[in-house]
Amino acid sequence: MAALAVAAGRRLPLGRARPVPPGRGCGTASGWGVRERSYWRALRRRVLGPPAPPFAAPCQVGAPVLRLTARPVPPERLRQPELRELTAALAAGLRRRPCLGLSAPQLGVPLRVFAAELSPGRCSRYPPELRRAHRIEPFPLRLLVNPALRVLDSRLVTAPEGCASVEGFSAYVPRHWAVLVSGLDEHGEPVSWEATGWAARIVQHEMDHLDGILFTDRMEPRTFTNVRWRELLD
Repeated sequence: MAALAVAAGRRLPLGRARPVPPGRGCGTASGWGVRERSYWRALRRRVLGPPAPPFAAPCQVGAPVLRLTARPVPPERLRQPELRELTAALAAGLRRRPCLGLSAPQLGVPLRVFAAELSPGRCSRYPPELRRAHRIEPFPLRLLVNPALRVLDSRLVTAPEGCASVEGFSAYVPRHWAVLVSGLDEHGEPVSWEATGWAARIVQHEMDHLDGILFTDRMEPRTFTNVRWRELLD
């Protein structure tokens, strides 16, 4: 290989890279160097201590809890305040962020619990043709503890997905068309949900979280997209 690299019409000695403006290059130090906090964030952490799960915001990919197989909630904890606190945090997290499902591991709690909701207002934001093709219909808040999944219609349908724990990215993912999920509600009472189309996709996505699986493990790799790529080039 030649000992010189050509850049911007000049020959540069190999190994001497052109300076890159801060924050605009690939492989910046984010996540590798020393983490810096603002004075107020550092003061708040010193006074209040580190945050404890369930966290107010979803853990991001790289957090070990997202790759664990979540544990079932033991029977003796089904009607305890801790479970009510967790389910309340999941419901609040759904409504605080633009997501349709949220699992306990995403809030740092490795238990088999998830929540899902698709309000009429949120449903109306999808294009009509997409709503028809993927049966995107509103459903009320669902909270499931120790859920079990059974496939009702094994046809695989591919559609775009994102994730609150892989923020800013999306990809096309194949999912079964219809499933039955059964478990317990936040009061320990048996519940079941026959989900079809988009609801079935959400259920399968959240069930994957309980087994340490992210949508990136099932995606069609060449469809993986940074949803802000146009903005980043601007």
